[in-house]
Amino acid sequence: MTTLLLTHPAFKLHETPSGHPERVDRIRAVERVLEHERFAALWREEAPRVERSALLTCHPERHVVALEHAVPAQGFASVDSDTVMSPGSLEASLRGAGAAVRAVDAVLQGEARNAFAAIRPPGHHAEHATAMGFCFFNNAAIAARHAQTHHGIGRVAIIDWDVHHGNGTQDIVWSDASIMYCSTHEMPLYPGTGARDERGDHDTIVNAPLKAGDGGEIFRDAFEQAILPRLTQFSPELVIISAGFDAHWRDPLANLNLEERDFSWATQRLMEIAEKHSGGRVVSLLEGGYDLEGLSRSVATHVATLMGQGTED
Repeated sequence: MTTLLLTHPAFKLHETPSGHPERVDRIRAVERVLEHERFAALWREEAPRVERSALLTCHPERHVVALEHAVPAQGFASVDSDTVMSPGSLEASLRGAGAAVRAVDAVLQGEARNAFAAIRPPGHHAEHATAMGFCFFNNAAIAARHAQTHHGIGRVAIIDWDVHHGNGTQDIVWSDASIMYCSTHEMPLYPGTGARDERGDHDTIVNAPLKAGDGGEIFRDAFEQAILPRLTQFSPELVIISAGFDAHWRDPLANLNLEERDFSWATQRLMEIAEKHSGGRVVSLLEGGYDLEGLSRSVATHVATLMGQGTED
């Protein structure tokens, strides 16, 4: 079995105003780097549209309807101070959630060993009934619930190494004992959540905040001390990665100093957890990452690791 890559031209139709960090060039940079010959063995598919029923496992009908009505005929419509919709934004969001669902199907049905969804807009800030932080639907939470409702999976772990805390994912799974959410992120930083004492109703939320200036050694220590032991104890049947790459030292929106090799190391460690508890089943979903070079280099290293091409120390 190989690694599945999911993407779609619709992700370029989600437009943002000039100077906005979550821009079309992000997905272009990712697609360009994954065209390199080292990725020739990837199994590639276009992302389908998500079924409405999958959205409703995490978001109420009123949230979906509000976003449908917010789509402008032209130009931009503001959802909040930094989250905007263009005429193509809803289609991109539906395909992003659809990619997450299809990735779960492929991995759990044994079609692929693991999967990476190169999607935008990101999803981990989207709360149960609130779009925010560039995000409209919570792709990772939708993927987790789909695994449970359609494949009979009991325990799902979502690991989020985006530099911004995934408040939306935490909000959606806060009272769900069957989904563990683990996050490394910079604090204080948007959106202001993610303190260590935020643990959920069933102690299945694991936050390991980092501080400005922290680099790979401290990031790895947070994984080793706070996250990996809890994952081992939880014994997930599926591992989902909210793979944001804005903790890279080049990124303009934060102040951590991770390198590509740190993302490779974390990927490998999560693959080892999955190998032990989940039959090796890993689904990775693109979140943030706003420096194009840092993003493309990090994605390349992450996907190469998923493909079993070796890791960077």
